[in-house]
Amino acid sequence: MMIWRDPGEPTDSYYQVRPEITDAPKTKFRIKAGKTLSARKWRSAFSPDGQLDISKTLGRIHRGGVHPSIRGEVWEFLLGCCDPRSTYEERAELRERRREKYAQWKEECRRMFPLIGSGKFITAPIINDQGEPIQDPLVLLETTLENGEGGAGTSAADGSGNSISRGTEDAAREKVPMSKKEIQWKLTLHQIGLDVKRTDRALVFYEKQENLAKLWDILAVYAWIDDDVGYCQGMSDLCSPMIILLDNESDSFWCFERLMRRLRGNFRSETGRSVGVEAQLNNLATITQVIDPKLHQHLETLGGGDYLFAIRMLMVLFRREFSFGDSLYLWEVSAEASFTLDF
Repeated sequence: MMIWRDPGEPTDSYYQVRPEITDAPKTKFRIKAGKTLSARKWRSAFSPDGQLDISKTLGRIHRGGVHPSIRGEVWEFLLGCCDPRSTYEERAELRERRREKYAQWKEECRRMFPLIGSGKFITAPIINDQGEPIQDPLVLLETTLENGEGGAGTSAADGSGNSISRGTEDAAREKVPMSKKEIQWKLTLHQIGLDVKRTDRALVFYEKQENLAKLWDILAVYAWIDDDVGYCQGMSDLCSPMIILLDNESDSFWCFERLMRRLRGNFRSETGRSVGVEAQLNNLATITQVIDPKLHQHLETLGGGDYLFAIRMLMVLFRREFSFGDSLYLWEVSAEASFTLDF
């Protein structure tokens, strides 16, 4: 007797790939009725005052992931931004405080470099190691004009659309020596821009300049507040989903910040080696040796017994190995498996 199985609804419409991209990984994740956490099941898990019975949702997430239409709000709980025991009112107050804090940090960054929040970003260095300006940063803008060509302006715009002409804030700041922290931060801004240009470029979402700039802004602000890690290559891959899933920039930032609390060990190094990833590679080698000794021996024979080939996979949680949709499914199932009420 043949048993018919529902193949599920594809999710391509949620994370559209640019038509000219033909080598993007195909998404295998499907929305399956009765397995995938739906919007209806999600809403029914809340009490009248907004407390979430998280136990009603974790099983669904484990069996079939989260419906793309509610991923953003579900992830705020999975990543620990929101406490399931909190009420609607408490979460609204917390969200407002966080947005104010993010705005404060962003304004602090904008005062040091006016392109923060301007809708533009840079891809070339603006200072040398001594903190001396290399050239006018306005010449280095990464921008898109209506005709599709990059161009340079004579002034940048702040988040309110106000013109910031040369010779105002920058001229005043030139007289004040920069701290080592500020120099280090400014040295990373163009590297962030280069990585932003390469992140998820197959997606239609990033055809819009404003979305690229939003990713740059969040990573720039995070690099400023995290004195220990700052910015490292690979963080853009981890931050990108937050921007796509959540409309508000501040909310995206805080989800990324929560994710980095778990993963910052991957980006901390001692004598040039990643502390977190090295431990994971050792664990991977041990597990493979026990579960599949023949595979482990084969890798040893090929010279891959140190499992260094898996560094990128572990650093950015398989973002570059799988399609965007499949990597999100992997993330949320992993988050569900390790979820704890640790607030």
